[in-house]
Amino acid sequence: MNSINLSAETNQIKRDLIIGSRRISNYWWAITLGLGSLGFILAGISSYTKINLLPFTSTTQFLFIPQGITMLLYGTVGLLLDIYLWLLILWNIGAGYNEYNKQKGIVSIFRWGFPGKNRRIEITYPIDQIQSIKLEIKQGLNPRHAISLKIREKNEIVITPVGYLLPISVVEEQAANLSSFLNIPLDSNQ
Repeated sequence: MNSINLSAETNQIKRDLIIGSRRISNYWWAITLGLGSLGFILAGISSYTKINLLPFTSTTQFLFIPQGITMLLYGTVGLLLDIYLWLLILWNIGAGYNEYNKQKGIVSIFRWGFPGKNRRIEITYPIDQIQSIKLEIKQGLNPRHAISLKIREKNEIVITPVGYLLPISVVEEQAANLSSFLNIPLDSNQ
């Protein structure tokens, strides 16, 4: 069990919890981006009003055009991106679970999406429709370590979390465990 893919398993049901956008790195970037954006906005306002709003530096010496307005623009864009990042964290986009239920004979993949009509994203397939479990390991400039379910007469469904690059040994172990649990062949293209 690791911090990215928490798992609960009995002999009939296996459930892997997927952590979505509520990751420590997203909190870090949201806080950092928010503070940086606020600094740029205050610097831009200080250059316009000639009142120093930042205690650790003097930004009143900047000309409003072009430096002050540029800093104000960068701060506004950064603040909008920061709001977007906090909304992703609040809505927990991408979180969910993969459930493999041998008792009912189904595989359920559930993820939270953006608010609206399709907020709940759930895909269910019978286990007997799964042709194989595909392990994809690609090294190089844009590495990828992913586990997919190959569905008969349909596309592959990636079941590993997006944004994480787990060590190869962990991904191989997860794929082998899933293959043995579902009694489905493992297809590897390394």
